[in-house]
Amino acid sequence: MAHKVSPLAPASFPALPEIPGVRFATAQAGVKYQGRTDVMLAELAEGTAVAGVFTRSATRSANVLDCQDKIGGPSEGRAAILVNSGNSNAFTGRNGTEAVAALSDGVAQALGVEASRVFTSSTGVIGEPLPHARITAKLAELSGALDPAGIEAAAKAIMTTDTFPKGASAEIDVGGTPVRIAGIAKGSGMIAPDMGTMLVYIFTDAQIARGPLQALVGEIADRTFNCITVDSDTSTSDTLLCAATGASGADVSEEAAFAEALEAVMLDLAHQVVRDGEGATKFVTVEVAGAASHADARKVAMAIANSPLVKTAIAGEDANWGRVVMAVGKSGATADRDRLSIRFGDIVVAENGWRAPSYSEEETSAYMKRPELTIGVDLGLGEGRATVWTCDLTHGYIDINADYRS
Repeated sequence: MAHKVSPLAPASFPALPEIPGVRFATAQAGVKYQGRTDVMLAELAEGTAVAGVFTRSATRSANVLDCQDKIGGPSEGRAAILVNSGNSNAFTGRNGTEAVAALSDGVAQALGVEASRVFTSSTGVIGEPLPHARITAKLAELSGALDPAGIEAAAKAIMTTDTFPKGASAEIDVGGTPVRIAGIAKGSGMIAPDMGTMLVYIFTDAQIARGPLQALVGEIADRTFNCITVDSDTSTSDTLLCAATGASGADVSEEAAFAEALEAVMLDLAHQVVRDGEGATKFVTVEVAGAASHADARKVAMAIANSPLVKTAIAGEDANWGRVVMAVGKSGATADRDRLSIRFGDIVVAENGWRAPSYSEEETSAYMKRPELTIGVDLGLGEGRATVWTCDLTHGYIDINADYRS
């Protein structure tokens, strides 16, 4: 079922650069959706290093388990990524494992790569057997259509309830050599930290070994994809893969600029997922300071960002800061009522444990009508800080999820 494009969507899909050593193809396999592409294949050049971060869900899919087994392998030979939408291949028992093996073997034969270098992802309905034969039947078509300019089509093929395709890029200069990064993502619901909460594929022509790349991707994921939430529900299929082809010849292992550029791409994609939150009309930044520790600050931030009462107040453009007080109190973090301060944007609504003398209902209500909001909390206890991103909770979320399987 198609849904209206999110009012928070960017005006258009960005112009992403071609990444030397990467080619894409898409096809209509009819896994669930009819009349649209639902399979994406990415071929990766010889020696591409692949790093990954995955969901920690105890019921993670067969695809995730397979990728976790393969991700630490050697970076020799070519590699490939195969993704289908419409079916998550999760909670499918032995059938799920057999489906992954069939897909990996099929890609290996079609492209002439080792099956141990084929990484698969599936996204969509949980608990339904994956009709993998529909996908393997398209592998010859996919391998014959590989195109270095196909990344936008790839972003569209991996969508489920997404209302727009998501892409981001960056370019840096390393000793006079340009190094490019381009990424795509899908995600709209079942979005909560415990890795990246979605499917994300990032490609770069940088030269970097898998070990340093893995460490960098994991570290940045904690500051980006693990700091967003739409509905507090962690997916069974969360997968983030980052592929470095090395085609530029520029070694970025010690380049701070590369780390910064990669983080910018990952944060951009993470924000786009929130902006496409199911039924979302508001993009919300939650900033917490003055906590006893960074861990406590994160607890408070996520308690606010995940609170249905806070999120519905935001949807209704209601300046109900009392719900923020509630969320702070339930978070489990150390808090002192009489040191607590709260602001909406630059407007201080509460301080020192009660409503601020300068509080204006009219001014705050006007602020709440904006499409992008900031909720700030200062616990007044220490140096702990955290920032997370979320969206409001509207009836649109119910509409989308009530008929998801039908």
